[in-house]
Amino acid sequence: MLTARRFGVTGHRMLPPGIAERAVEHWRRVLPTGAGLLGVSSLADGADQLFAEHVLAAGGVLEAVLPCAGYAGSLASDGSRARLDAFVRAAASVVTLPFDRPGDEAYLAAGKALVDRCDHLFAVWDGLPARGLGGTADVVAYARSRGRPVTVLWVDGVIRS
Repeated sequence: MLTARRFGVTGHRMLPPGIAERAVEHWRRVLPTGAGLLGVSSLADGADQLFAEHVLAAGGVLEAVLPCAGYAGSLASDGSRARLDAFVRAAASVVTLPFDRPGDEAYLAAGKALVDRCDHLFAVWDGLPARGLGGTADVVAYARSRGRPVTVLWVDGVIRS
């Protein structure tokens, strides 16, 4: 079990088969349950929502860091937007950054704010460069520059689309 108390997540929005299962299995194995677990997430599609779901199911406390007002409109589907709304309602705290609309600068700022609020970062990441400013690789690089431990959760040979 990890000794950190505040865990953050960054990761891809589209997860290939097998990746979500690997991440959840890892979290079940290493994370505390109950009030000893504080999870920080930006609640995007994919890895962020998967982690938020795990934190709440484990009885932990969820903190949301949203990149901007109107963030829900940037999510891929009605289901993702509905889950975002549910997670925001369930979160113990919600920080919304002062950006007018979704975009790379807002995403990068949210990733940095998330890292600054956690002791350990999980990255559901294929190890490749970010496809845009504020992507998973940028958040991992920032976490490492700040001395945060980073656990990368991926399956060798799996390629994301």
